[in-house]
Amino acid sequence: MPATNKPIYLSLAEMGGKEQEFIQEAFDTNWVVPLGPNVDGFEEELKEYLRGDKEVVALISGTAALHLALLQLGIEAGDEVFCQSFTFAASANPIKYLGAEPVFIGSEPSTWNMDPIYLARALEDRLRNSAKKPKAIIVVHLYGMPARMGELRAIADQYDIPLIEDAAEALGSSLESKLCGNWGDFGILSFNGNKIITTSGGGALLCPDKATAATTKFYATQARDDAPHYQHSKIGYNYRLSNICAGIGRGQLMALDRFIARRREINSLYRTMLADVEGISFQTEPDTNFFSNYWLTTIIIEPSITGFTREDLRQVMLANNIETRPLWKPMHLQPVFADTLYYGSGVEEELFEKGLCLPSGAGLTNDDIQRIASIIKHTHP
Repeated sequence: MPATNKPIYLSLAEMGGKEQEFIQEAFDTNWVVPLGPNVDGFEEELKEYLRGDKEVVALISGTAALHLALLQLGIEAGDEVFCQSFTFAASANPIKYLGAEPVFIGSEPSTWNMDPIYLARALEDRLRNSAKKPKAIIVVHLYGMPARMGELRAIADQYDIPLIEDAAEALGSSLESKLCGNWGDFGILSFNGNKIITTSGGGALLCPDKATAATTKFYATQARDDAPHYQHSKIGYNYRLSNICAGIGRGQLMALDRFIARRREINSLYRTMLADVEGISFQTEPDTNFFSNYWLTTIIIEPSITGFTREDLRQVMLANNIETRPLWKPMHLQPVFADTLYYGSGVEEELFEKGLCLPSGAGLTNDDIQRIASIIKHTHP
């Protein structure tokens, strides 16, 4: 193994080269407040990149975007919202912001995302036993892997239920050449510091039309009525992205395709270097219709074959100054969501127990990947 203890992080931001120019322009023109030319430009450039019919509203986080999507779908206290269980808590928390109740849907083994079979079963069961139809369905593209949106969209349409597409981890990923974020009634993006592009912190809501985008902006800027004084008929939020942060995003977006190519290359390097290690498998595109940005390269460790567990490997990596992370703990196992309804087969529970995210940032060198792979091989008995 290489004799170095240089820290390697899970997913550091990588600069694209043009960010400072947009930031400097904001300072030179004194646009150092919320909103401004960079926000407008970032929204238009994102819309152009996504090649769909969605209108883009830049916000302070993907969580804020999901909150405003649910708000505009009329989610209220006592309503039910179906949500993928295998995800980060930010996919589910906004349901509770509005006083509604999540119902968690399990994953299918090929993409690790929402299982259409259990979505259909959950809908049938809730309608049969409570006559209660969910007000929305939240599907997540986990670690950049597209969910089976054709099947999920068909079920949502059959029951006339809005579908929200959490593409926080999947900017640039696609299914059947249609970019993630374009399949749902609303799409969610995140530009948090560890995402494939960043605005330091930030996100976006992809809206179905200009009217909905205007309403989103209204709620995101404290819901100020059209009056010469400050008048408010609705509760609003301080959710709009700053002009400085949007400038970072514009520079990042220019390098997005390069970042995706590098993350996919890193994924390929791991597969090649670990090909002879029995008991380790990867999250993998099911077929050529799926294109993942491989935001994070993730592995499954079978302890009965490797002789070590996911936690054993995580601790070895930590001792070598390398950051790794277990896969998401399913939402239906989280203490905060105890006693919440769940429909699934336990696929995500096994993934959580056996899965590990490996360092995947676009700035990693081939030597970094070799070092990580060598440690895994060394851990292997």
